[in-house]
Amino acid sequence: MSRLKARHLLLAGASGLALAASQPAFAQQAAETELRPVLVEGRQARSEDDSGVGEVKGVVAKKSRTGSKTATEIKEIPQSVSVVGREQIDMQSPQNLDEALRYVPGVNPSTYGTDSDTDWVFVRGFQADQTGVFLDGLSFYQTGFGTFLMDPFFLERIEVVKGPSSALYGGGNPGGFINYVSKRPGERHRYVETGVNSFGNGYVAADIGDKVNDVFSYRVNGKLSGGGWETDQSQDIRGTIAPSFKWQPDEATSLTVLASLSRTDLVHTSTGFLPYYGTVVPNAEGYKVPRDFFYGDKDVEQYDRTQAMLGYEFSHTFDNDWSVRQNLRYGAVSLQEDGLYSNGVLTGTSLGRYRWAHDTDVNTFTVDNQLEGKVETGALEHTLLFGADYRWYKHKASTFYDGGVSPIDILNPVYGGVYGPPALGPATTTTLNQFGLYAQDQVRFGGGWLATLNGRYDFLSRKLDTSNLERSDGAFTGRAGLAYEFANGLTPYVSYSTSFSPTTSDNGAGSLMEPETGRQWEAGVKYAPTWFDGLLTAAVFDLTKQNVASSAGAPGLLEAIGEVRVRGVELGAQADLANGLKLIGGLTYLDAKVTTAYGPSYDLAPAGATPIQVPDLTASLWLDYAFQSGRFEGLSVGAGLRYVGESWADRANTLKVPDAAVVDAAIRYDRDNWGAALNVANLFDKEYVSSCLGAGFFGSCGYGAGRTFTLKAHVNW
Repeated sequence: MSRLKARHLLLAGASGLALAASQPAFAQQAAETELRPVLVEGRQARSEDDSGVGEVKGVVAKKSRTGSKTATEIKEIPQSVSVVGREQIDMQSPQNLDEALRYVPGVNPSTYGTDSDTDWVFVRGFQADQTGVFLDGLSFYQTGFGTFLMDPFFLERIEVVKGPSSALYGGGNPGGFINYVSKRPGERHRYVETGVNSFGNGYVAADIGDKVNDVFSYRVNGKLSGGGWETDQSQDIRGTIAPSFKWQPDEATSLTVLASLSRTDLVHTSTGFLPYYGTVVPNAEGYKVPRDFFYGDKDVEQYDRTQAMLGYEFSHTFDNDWSVRQNLRYGAVSLQEDGLYSNGVLTGTSLGRYRWAHDTDVNTFTVDNQLEGKVETGALEHTLLFGADYRWYKHKASTFYDGGVSPIDILNPVYGGVYGPPALGPATTTTLNQFGLYAQDQVRFGGGWLATLNGRYDFLSRKLDTSNLERSDGAFTGRAGLAYEFANGLTPYVSYSTSFSPTTSDNGAGSLMEPETGRQWEAGVKYAPTWFDGLLTAAVFDLTKQNVASSAGAPGLLEAIGEVRVRGVELGAQADLANGLKLIGGLTYLDAKVTTAYGPSYDLAPAGATPIQVPDLTASLWLDYAFQSGRFEGLSVGAGLRYVGESWADRANTLKVPDAAVVDAAIRYDRDNWGAALNVANLFDKEYVSSCLGAGFFGSCGYGAGRTFTLKAHVNW
């Protein structure tokens, strides 16, 4: 499927939700807050945030709020959770967020190859970049081109929860979701970094913050970047500033305001959306499209993005240790794009193309209110969480398509065509409202037993003004988990969870689609050793997605094609070993099948077939060693291996995408308050295809990123 079809498939604070925080028994006093500092040690100064997840040091995270909305030990959460901390981000130097997820088990990123304006991510076999992305615990629900982009420099860590999580967060991807956690104020920061990669794309970034007094602190992160990309003639310029401040009048009360503004202007680059016959294998005449080939034209290319966000996190702990929290954010994106793309057909040396343009505006508002406290009922110790959240999303877009663009010769390209302004069609507006009530009880009993019970009900309304369609739904989701903590750090667990995900597309039959639904059984064991700093995990799961939406053969139309079941095994390891050695590893095996197929497209996804773009096996291992003394003190070396197994290119399962193994490497030197690093992704310049979405007209395959050197240096004071 081409970029057009792929993206048409995707096209498918205070809200008065005050919790019972005004009870007389909750008289305020300067009690010890449950939100403790998060200290991150790396090449940057330590920093604290308001997430309440304790200390994160090295590559091993101990706690997460993402998996339960309470500050909980990762080994006590009855689902698989992976954390990419600030030190791992600095260590591996990802250029964008899908690259930062390369070493997370259960995650398959960059499925369309290199793409300068979208982070493509699958979690446990299901696409997560649309309905499975969060920032600071609040949803980035997005459709089509109405996406939000983040840069790894502005994050403290990335947390990935695998499996359905609607019982806490409402509508979302059944395979799991990704939560980006922003850097926050609280301590002194004086950090400047600059770098450049082998495509001539350079940047300068700064992280400055401090305490003004005992009550106020601030932090400002900024980055300016620009230059070339992997494909010829592509270039960009980007700028982002993210100020934040914290007001903490006492230990019981905290208000953190987070804001960001970014601008992007680029000539689009992509190693994806190319034909199967011309990438995975040569076409009938024996030709393949070069990996760095630019199939667009600068005379028509336009990509202008403005993105802004403003929100806050408020918390207060009462004298009986009950806490209230409110997280709120408003976000907006304005995006104008115009360009030429491959239509997935290579005849001889002639690559077919089309022109696609759009003008998209997105506005979103999200607020989450929480009440948390502890009670005892006999031998049972309860950590209770009650919440109410609201999500509003508005997507307005005008589009243009021209399939009559002349093809381009891959060996002798001629650029500089005559293109008039795009005749954009009438604007279409889609709105989504979601209001949810949820509760959670984490129960300790009998020594080491821990039960986790979740329940949630959501009220949904969706409207598509193009066809004047409206739909309202209600959805109940839940999670139940049981674990036992042994004194040696071993915690086996079992859980069952459900999810739903509303679509915002016309099904072509006079109504909007029913929400997709999901359910999962998971059993596993988590081991936090007492004799070294590490976290080892193993899980088996059985995950089913129903009312699966697929293209109905016309732009913007979806239809339900049946049910997909994914059974798998997932292993993960993070360890800070003695004498400066760090280890990050993962392995995932997926057995994905279409279990039920119906509707006009059933022949494209027959029962028993494996869904496209889902590799059967993925594995990764990163080792990093820092010399602790002697003449090499301050020097660190690292190396990683990433493996992506075979996947199917077509729904009929007749064409395969081969497996690939890629090697990464890094060398760093830190001395006093400065340092330098050289990272090399795909060290041996392995040429491979990440995945394919069909093989005929509008088929789409994406080359994996080629060898990329990144040289950077930093100073702090």
